[in-house]
Amino acid sequence: MAQIFPKWTNQIPKAAPAVLVLGLGFVVFVFWYWFSPWNLEVGYQPEQPVPYSHKLHVGKLGLDCRYCHTGVDKGPVAGVPPTQTCMNCHTNVKADSLSLSKVRESWNTGMPIEWLRIHKVGDYVYFDHSAHISVGIGCASCHGRIDQMVKVRQEKPLSMGWCLECHRDPASHIRPLDKVTDMNFKPSEEWLRVAKAKAKMLHPPIESCSGCHR
Repeated sequence: MAQIFPKWTNQIPKAAPAVLVLGLGFVVFVFWYWFSPWNLEVGYQPEQPVPYSHKLHVGKLGLDCRYCHTGVDKGPVAGVPPTQTCMNCHTNVKADSLSLSKVRESWNTGMPIEWLRIHKVGDYVYFDHSAHISVGIGCASCHGRIDQMVKVRQEKPLSMGWCLECHRDPASHIRPLDKVTDMNFKPSEEWLRVAKAKAKMLHPPIESCSGCHR
C-alpha cells in the first residue's frame, strides 16, 4: 500500500518540541521587549505648542529647574510653569519673536499654554517629587540630561521594575542637596561613601505594594 505522507513527515514529532520551545521563547521576547516601556515609552518626544529649548535655558543660561518647576521640592507634583514665569524674561528678551507668539497670546488672553506632558506614571501609582528631592535624588536620575535636550524626550521607562532597582540600591543616585539640579554633577569616591552611609540611614527601601499603590 502506498504511503499517504512523504517520509520527511516522520521527523515532525521529533522537531515539534524544539519548535514549540523556540516559538514560546519568541512570544515571551515579543511581550517582554516590544510591549515594555523601554520600547513603547522611552524616546517619546512630542511637538510642544511652544519650541522651548532646555538646552538653551538650562544648559547655556544655567536656569535652575526649580525656577520653572516650583513645586518639585514642595509636593508630589513638579508643576508646569505658568505664562507669568516665561514673561518674567520675555517681556524684554525676544519680546517680538514669532516663536513666542503663543506665549504672548496666553499672556494677553489669560488662557494657559497647552503643554504636552511627557513624563507620567500610571494613575494607580503614587509618586512624590518632594520626597525624592529631599533625600538628594538628582533630576537627571529620572529625566536624563535635560540640559542637553532641545526637545524634551523620555529617557527612562518609569516602570515598576526600574523604580524598584533604585529603591533597592539608591546610593548611586543620592547627591548633596545643593546638587540635585546640577546636571554635571559627578560623585567623588568620598561622596559615594557618604551616599552609601546616607542610604543606610534612610527608611527601609519601599518594596511593598502599598508603598506606591495607595
